[in-house]
Amino acid sequence: MFGLEALDLARIQFAFTISFHILFPAITIGLASYLAVLEGLWLKTRDDTYRDLYHFWSKIFAVNFGMGVVSGLVMAYQFGTNWSRFSDFAGAVTGPLLTYEVLTAFFLEAGFLGVMLFGWNRVGRKLHFFSTVMVAIGTLISTFWILSSNSWMQTPQGYEIIDGRVIPVDWLAVVFNPSFPYRLAHMATAAFVATAFFVGSSAAWHLLRGRDNPAIRRMLSMAMWMALIVTPIQAVIGDFHGLNTLKHQPAKIAAIEGHWENVGNEPTPLILFGWPDMQAEKTRFAVEIPYLGSLILTHSLDKQVPALKEFPPQDRPNSTIVFWSFRIMVGLGMLMILTGLWSLWLRKRDRIYQNRAFLYLALWMGPSGLIAILAGWFTTEIGRQPWVVYGLMRTADASSGHSLMQMSITLALFVVVYFSLFGVGIGYMMRLVRKGPKTNEGAEVSHGGPGQKRTPARPLSAADDDAEDNGTRLNKGN
Repeated sequence: MFGLEALDLARIQFAFTISFHILFPAITIGLASYLAVLEGLWLKTRDDTYRDLYHFWSKIFAVNFGMGVVSGLVMAYQFGTNWSRFSDFAGAVTGPLLTYEVLTAFFLEAGFLGVMLFGWNRVGRKLHFFSTVMVAIGTLISTFWILSSNSWMQTPQGYEIIDGRVIPVDWLAVVFNPSFPYRLAHMATAAFVATAFFVGSSAAWHLLRGRDNPAIRRMLSMAMWMALIVTPIQAVIGDFHGLNTLKHQPAKIAAIEGHWENVGNEPTPLILFGWPDMQAEKTRFAVEIPYLGSLILTHSLDKQVPALKEFPPQDRPNSTIVFWSFRIMVGLGMLMILTGLWSLWLRKRDRIYQNRAFLYLALWMGPSGLIAILAGWFTTEIGRQPWVVYGLMRTADASSGHSLMQMSITLALFVVVYFSLFGVGIGYMMRLVRKGPKTNEGAEVSHGGPGQKRTPARPLSAADDDAEDNGTRLNKGN
């Protein structure tokens, strides 16, 4: 298909399914913590705005959580179907790590999720808040184990190879491998940033359409505070992550920089833009800044960065892809920092809710965090190539060896099913966002409880609300 081999289609299929999947856990991680903060603030202040926001975002969280679970199951099956040789080689490490994720994180989330979503009127306030916190902690524990497994594939340690299989000999070394702390912090922070811009975009959408109330304003305010504080921290984490990658995966850094060869003892320039040509072994149309590559990557003005020509051609990642995926991630990160700074400037002038140019920027920045996450994962995974376990097993040796016809059919089926199934789910979730939070402004305030009116906490209650709204419109028409 299109001149591709079965291995290429297997990689595309895995990239396609994981690209869909990662979007949902990223929002789940951020929203779970956001919900815990909202409920905690409501318990402390008794400000009904926080309660209304909690009920609103809990619906979206539930839909997103469900899609994340479904898409995650597919990922696990692919290790056995398309990458069975990898599972045979490294399953003694990756298998237990994924099992720990199920035993600790998934069971914790599943155990308290029902109380969180359906227990608002059935359990005490403290128990309900505890359940929300446990779900948030569960999402972070899940991130811990998933990133540990993936990081081990990037920087493996704590193992021996016996009879052609990886055998763990030091689980602490396996779990806390060299890249794990940086990648865990980078991914968790990225999830919080992505959620902040998702929430902020939702608020901006409503404000631009004239729906201005305390709940909408609180959404935008909290989102922009998160953007202002966390995005610079993410940049610092990214810098430490880059230094770690330079130490353990220098070929990846060379590919990201589109840097082919060093000249004498000259420091390495930073190539802002260009087009790395893998066949010609050069970066065409390069726009360079002298010394800056050495300064950013080595924190000095005289040290050189390893170049791609220092590695055999068969060991080089595809620089054309990772060069641009990295710049998309960094470019969006810079826009996020600027958005946070602009929000602070407007906040001091009491114009953050009225400046339409800023609101349009916040609206269009809504998917920026998710796009940056995808670009980051493309960078780290394609940059690891041609290795599936860095330095130990090549990707070409990890596949199950299915035929080109089999991979073509399954890839086509995945594309159709994913766009159909998750397209409906995402569409429904966005419909919930467009409805916005319900408030009790101008009405008698009720804090819920058996037999009392309140904002519904059921995840699919918005469908009932839609039916009621449609009925009201029909009655008015008559």
